[in-house]
Amino acid sequence: MLKGIAASSGIAIGKAYVIREEENAINRYEVKDTEKEIKRFQGAILKAKEEIESIKETAVKNFGEEKALIFEAHLMILEDEEFKASVIEKIKQNINAEYAVKETVEMFEGIFLSMEDEYMRERAADIRDIGGRIIGALKGEEKSSIGDIKDKCIIVAKDLTPSDTAQLNREYVLGFITELGGKTSHSAIIARALEIPAVSGIKGATEILKTGDLIILDGVKGIIYINPDESLIDEYQNKIQREMEEKRELLIYKDRKVLTKDGKRIEVAANISSKEEVDVALKYGADGIGLFRTEFLFMNRETAPTEEEQFEVYKYVLEKMDFRPVIIRTLDVGGDKKIPYIDVGTELNPFLGLRAIRLCFERLDLFKTQLKALLRASIYGNLKIMFPMISKVDEIKRAKEILEDVKAELKKAGQKFSDKIEIGIMIEVPSAAIISDLLAKEVDFFSIGTNDLIQYTLAVDRMNEKVSNIYEPSHPAVLRLIKMVIDNAHKEGKWVGMCGEMASDISMIPLLIDYGIDELSMSAPSVLKVKKEILKSID
Repeated sequence: MLKGIAASSGIAIGKAYVIREEENAINRYEVKDTEKEIKRFQGAILKAKEEIESIKETAVKNFGEEKALIFEAHLMILEDEEFKASVIEKIKQNINAEYAVKETVEMFEGIFLSMEDEYMRERAADIRDIGGRIIGALKGEEKSSIGDIKDKCIIVAKDLTPSDTAQLNREYVLGFITELGGKTSHSAIIARALEIPAVSGIKGATEILKTGDLIILDGVKGIIYINPDESLIDEYQNKIQREMEEKRELLIYKDRKVLTKDGKRIEVAANISSKEEVDVALKYGADGIGLFRTEFLFMNRETAPTEEEQFEVYKYVLEKMDFRPVIIRTLDVGGDKKIPYIDVGTELNPFLGLRAIRLCFERLDLFKTQLKALLRASIYGNLKIMFPMISKVDEIKRAKEILEDVKAELKKAGQKFSDKIEIGIMIEVPSAAIISDLLAKEVDFFSIGTNDLIQYTLAVDRMNEKVSNIYEPSHPAVLRLIKMVIDNAHKEGKWVGMCGEMASDISMIPLLIDYGIDELSMSAPSVLKVKKEILKSID
């Protein structure tokens, strides 16, 4: 048994297909005709561009335009003047193009790997991917494709580049295991989009495992078993069978409205991070979108999305949900979610720093652009706008003032928008919970973000395994704050949702219903289980 990181939930049993990085040494040698060598490098750049354009087309077909945006970033790297100038400068020193590319890639890769932020460290994979493609073009090599696999298998690799994951065929790839990467790596994001089980961070996996080894991959616990005995195989096959049966049984709840035994309606909604996930939400019978994390629109690119780009995404989601409620959270970056072109400087404690609504107030250009796109899209569905990390009354008042300014600008420009948009805030800071009686007078609804609320209330880093035992959702302090928030909102006639992990915790649902929660929002695959849990008390 090997333990790693649970990158994508699910269970798979199958034979390993091990991809080992070829140890092709790139030798350095002297070139005399540097102009000819520079032209050879420029030709390789063009060849790499053609390959990436082709892969991008495949990715758009398989995953949609948003998740294919990473290849726009790859194309930008190939166009990057600093990158190309560095290679050409080395060639001018009579170094062969392959070695010049290798040295330049290693320099840029080192810069990314030295960064503290996990997301930025994992961008080193993009640089390696591009470098390998250019060197392959210089050598005249045809790169083998994961898309060519025609036997069912579990892929084992040191890492899967975005180019690799874009070509995964769900019919044949049962799951994958990587030595590198984590929950924010491209491979993990793609795996979750395709509902493929994945485990990352298995050190030495490509050396320990051999092609043909039988593997049990447990993407729930982040565990793999190599050549397990029959009893363990039977145990996991039974788990898979139970999961499949449970999924079929749960479908009876897909179109049912959720009522408690005293007749109260509770909406069970889905959290999404991209427009492609709307189909998954509908597939699992979500009553609406309880949280659209818009920050993912801003990631994997060199510049912020334009008003028009954002408008098209928001419009798509609202139309697809067909006037079901859609709560779209304004930009929530900072903390563990950093974006290269949004510079917040160095912070000793970024989780308590310039993030979420605080950053939006600093970058009014980004904030107003997003609000304009949201307002313009509002006529296409049932939009609710939510502001993150509100900690005091003045912040929500300021956010609403800015929203009114944007409305005035749109009216002046003759742009239409709905006049029935509910405004809400995330309750994820203890101060917001404590003054929720005051905040409730300013908004139409609350959504309790339990992940951060627990973290800030208990002063425990939820990403730190060393103190994970202290991260306790059922801690009395947390429960008291939740009850307080719901009571204060209801006194003002406002409704309360919950969009953190606790919303899908079956053991907590009876208590949340007893507290009077109005809406629960979670990852789409959990929707039917939660519906069943609530309805079983009256069925």
